[in-house]
Amino acid sequence: MDYLWESRLGSKLNEKVKKFTYSIDIDKKLALYDIKGSIVHAQMLEKIGILSKSESKIIIKGLKDIKKEIEKGKFIFKPTDEDIHTAIERRLVEITGKIGEKIHTARSRNDQIVLDEKMYLKDSVNNILFLITKYQISLLKLSEKVFPYIFTAYTHLQQAQPLLLSHYLIAHIEMAERDKERFEDSFKRIDILPLGAGACCGTSIPVDREFVAKKLGFSKISGNSIDTVSDRDFIIETASNCGILMVHLSRLCEDFILWNTEEFGFLEIPDEFATGSSIMPQKKNPDIFELIRGKTSTVIGDINSLFVLEKGLPLSYNRDLQEDKRSIFEIIEITSSCLEILSEIIPKLKFKYRRMKENISPFTLATDLVENLVKKGVPFRSAYNICGQIVKYCLKNKKDFNSLSLEEYRKFSPLIDKKMIENLTVEKSVEEKISQGGTSPDLVKKEIAKWKRKLKRYLGKISNIKKENSM
Repeated sequence: MDYLWESRLGSKLNEKVKKFTYSIDIDKKLALYDIKGSIVHAQMLEKIGILSKSESKIIIKGLKDIKKEIEKGKFIFKPTDEDIHTAIERRLVEITGKIGEKIHTARSRNDQIVLDEKMYLKDSVNNILFLITKYQISLLKLSEKVFPYIFTAYTHLQQAQPLLLSHYLIAHIEMAERDKERFEDSFKRIDILPLGAGACCGTSIPVDREFVAKKLGFSKISGNSIDTVSDRDFIIETASNCGILMVHLSRLCEDFILWNTEEFGFLEIPDEFATGSSIMPQKKNPDIFELIRGKTSTVIGDINSLFVLEKGLPLSYNRDLQEDKRSIFEIIEITSSCLEILSEIIPKLKFKYRRMKENISPFTLATDLVENLVKKGVPFRSAYNICGQIVKYCLKNKKDFNSLSLEEYRKFSPLIDKKMIENLTVEKSVEEKISQGGTSPDLVKKEIAKWKRKLKRYLGKISNIKKENSM
């Protein structure tokens, strides 16, 4: 028979139906996971007496031979291979004969595909965690390099207050840390073995699911069999985590794109990470950052596809779910590649420190003046109004805080003294931001030291997980 289900139907499959329904071009990416799951399934069938020791040995050797064929690019797919499961089972029967036909005992493609997807996502999530950590380390190294350079924070894309450039970069380390926490939490819902649920109702064969879970490295086994084969929450959740992470990367890229403009002039991108124009010889474009910003929209679109795909499905398995792989594969590939390229480019960015500092408006020190008056007993709102009037006076008379005399300041408040004016500098401003999480150099130095310890430990932990999974 050409097809696993051919005995039920009386006529040959229409060629257009083949083309429309086959998923082999997409799910061949899961081949090695499918083989790994099948090897353990064969071991379990031997354990419960469905396969003899010799049959199990023949099947496992056949599966390992198929693995080598796939790894060497020698595996030949045939026109009747609907999906990766049928392709591997077909080849196994070719190698082992009738014995290979026993491999599908006590399982369905419905629970088999969920197993493959979960094994793929376990590896993918661990790799993304590793890549996020490398990305954080690249930001941290840059934070050390640019310490203690000062520029201005922006709110509403207008200058707000002075801060350390290192403090800005650590903000993105913090954002990435939340991304890691989301992936780690969702990993628990990926790490549940689905095999043994069958088509939707379990099986009468006395399978040992705990044995399979232990062999494949799953911490739990699934409960309700209907839910098991229809559940794609773990895919949507992983995709959503990638979406939030990509939004974070896109926001970083947006800042870098702006800072790279002539108008800002804060940042220079190394030539090896930039491109030019086909018509304007002077151009040096920040294409990497723009593409990451653009690819974020692709990820968001794929996430939406996954939600829409599942929203109207009756329980349990439906062929619609074949389409989930297209989206999640693309999401994982985009997210991973964006993290990798950012980790390469970030350490090599060149910041124009003098330009950044010269660009700081003296009016960014207005809040410092307010707080200095508050320290002298002036109610905050009154101090705010006093400083608002000073700013208005400066704008009207084409002056700034640096060009006002003490006498002019004292017209607005007799509590303003010489020392207060002398301390009205960007250096003093950042130095005095001593609240926990603030931008003072002492606090930022401690943050850098903290992240160095934390990321070193985490990188070691993830590296060990990757090694274990590759064994």
